[in-house]
Amino acid sequence: MSLSVPTTTGAAAHDAGVQRLVASHRAIPEGAPVRLAKRTSNLFRARTATDAPGLDTSGLTGVVSVDPHARTADVQGMCTYEDLVDATLPHGLTPLVVPQLRTITLGGAVTGLGIESTSWRNGLPHESVLEMDVLTGAGEVVTADATSRNTDLFRGFPNSYGTLGYATRLRIELEPVGRTVSLRHVRFHDLDTLLAAVGDVMTSGAHDGEAVDYLDGVVFTADESYLVLGRRTDEPGPTSDYTGQRVFYRSIQHDRPRPTRDTLTTLDYLWRWDTDWFWCSRAFGAQNPVVRRLWPRRWLRSSVYWKLVALDRRFDVADRLEARKGLPPRERVVQDVEIPLERTADFLRWFLREVPIEPIWLCPLQLRADHAWTLYPLEPGSGTSTSASGPPSPSTRPAGRGPRTAASRTP
Repeated sequence: MSLSVPTTTGAAAHDAGVQRLVASHRAIPEGAPVRLAKRTSNLFRARTATDAPGLDTSGLTGVVSVDPHARTADVQGMCTYEDLVDATLPHGLTPLVVPQLRTITLGGAVTGLGIESTSWRNGLPHESVLEMDVLTGAGEVVTADATSRNTDLFRGFPNSYGTLGYATRLRIELEPVGRTVSLRHVRFHDLDTLLAAVGDVMTSGAHDGEAVDYLDGVVFTADESYLVLGRRTDEPGPTSDYTGQRVFYRSIQHDRPRPTRDTLTTLDYLWRWDTDWFWCSRAFGAQNPVVRRLWPRRWLRSSVYWKLVALDRRFDVADRLEARKGLPPRERVVQDVEIPLERTADFLRWFLREVPIEPIWLCPLQLRADHAWTLYPLEPGSGTSTSASGPPSPSTRPAGRGPRTAASRTP
């Protein structure tokens, strides 16, 4: 890798950050709610404004250390995946699952769940956690792991959404990656064949004799859908750029008998959905060629779109425009659902017929570990998950057992 290795936070700075966090917990009046003192969120719903005091996490936003030989990293709870990847990728390593949006935090992905195109083989972010330090409701910081220390807390923490505590430090596994990701965009003309191919890849780890490391898909209509199959490579050569004028999800579409191919740097592949917030940037005109030429590249990212959404909610811009057309306010919904693989084609047909919102993002999932998790009781090694339309968020995920498919809807 040609990236320079950034400076990590270090143990002393981490300890100081934990001390500030604990002190802020003690300062919260008895009986008052405990919350994080943060104004941002990657949950797809409005945040309720409050002046109540919160936990000071300002010293817990970085990577404490990276051990490239053990392939592990000690990471603070409020560290974003963007900063985490910047610290690990120079070593030729990444987290086992890197959720789609740059500003999702590791602590948030573990307590609220996250998913991406490695989830078909690596499960969810919490499955690569080796140990974690957690600030409990009693104001104590305890260490939890799978075998000997506070194991009930370790098993129960994923999908608990902060109800059991706040993770100050997480030690996670890392995996090796290449310089680039070689992509195949495979078109399908019916949904049953698409989902059968998903199952085949999950079973064999390959498609048409070529290895698959990354797997997700996009459904545009019942007769136009795609699997995007990625393979880690170190091969030299040019790479595509979807961080400027070109839009990634549009590059997937084709009407050819054979898959089309593309190559991205590993960094650009990890953030391929962030640039246009999947496809939701079109709501702001950012995919209009004229507007896009004037839109600064640094503003093509999900965190900027969130600010635009916040402004819209503050001034009711969209609702006022709807009212001028004589229409009622529109509800904006992005939702993940999980469905057994064998029922996913039926769900997609129903969704496209009754809720004609497209595209729909598909992201296969099966648990990596040989044990279940208390608040996420999928059977190990048995399932798939597809996420639909728009950026999936750690929102409502129905508890259940067996194979799953997840779907989320565009606002």
